Amino acid sequence: MIAQLRFLLQLTHGHRIARRYFVTNGFDGALTMLGLTTGFYAADHVATPVVISACLGGAIALTVSGLSSAYVSESAEREKELKELEQAVAADLQHTAHGQAARWVPILIAAVNGLAPLLIALFIMLPLWLSQAGIALPLTALESSMVLAFVALFLLGAFLGTVSGRFWLWSGLRTLLVAALTAAVILAFGA
Repeated sequence: MIAQLRFLLQLTHGHRIARRYFVTNGFDGALTMLGLTTGFYAADHVATPVVISACLGGAIALTVSGLSSAYVSESAEREKELKELEQAVAADLQHTAHGQAARWVPILIAAVNGLAPLLIALFIMLPLWLSQAGIALPLTALESSMVLAFVALFLLGAFLGTVSGRFWLWSGLRTLLVAALTAAVILAFGA
């Protein structure tokens, strides 16, 4: 089954699209969590359960948005491509690999697009849950979550650098700069 899905992704170049969606929506998830945690940090004295609820709500909204938007747009694109290919070869391709790809690739891409922000948000929220459970952290729960958001954004940038053939460190630092500017603006307005 996995080999068949991999074949369908290669047939349609869906792996490239899935990779872009993972990074794009993962970046959105990380930056959203950074924005929320930085905003709560600037507000001072916000109860951890409130922070967890707000962050989880944002993560779920990004996940549902990612799943639905990617599925709708990718389904339309795949159907269009299949119809164009059927017209070019003057044959019904519904029961071929191209037909399978038109049905399955949108689901796979939607899953990647939806799960990326959720997984990254859950990673960033980990210190909040640890703090809630009474586990001591070297920084406050919000500060620790902010650090993890910076780490996630740096890693996404480094991954993009590797994909593009650029030096991974510079690409990571570039996304780190975006994160730092975002946090600085939030802190400036929060103060």
